[in-house]
Amino acid sequence: MPENFQTFLSTHQWIFILAAIWTIPWKGVALWRAARNQSVAWFVVLLIINTLGILEIIYIFAFSKKTEVGIEMSQPVEEPRIPKPEKIVLDIKREEKSDLDESVPKS
Repeated sequence: MPENFQTFLSTHQWIFILAAIWTIPWKGVALWRAARNQSVAWFVVLLIINTLGILEIIYIFAFSKKTEVGIEMSQPVEEPRIPKPEKIVLDIKREEKSDLDESVPKS
């Protein structure tokens, strides 16, 4: 049996290449949607089980959440409200002439 399997693999490599080209995009989209939907169970199942894209296609079209283009699935983040600064008035009183003022010569 191993000899027959090796000959089959060596003569029909295009089947495996075609299967990989078909499966990888479906698996990528399904895993991306499962992660965005926070579906841990679906993510693990889709990651481990390989059904040549069948389970991935079923998940994408039947079980994943539908979203409209341009609308985020998560809640919008509100900008924090920053209070307006209060005006601070400095009350500077002018002192009368001190001893230092007298010692400075006037020009």
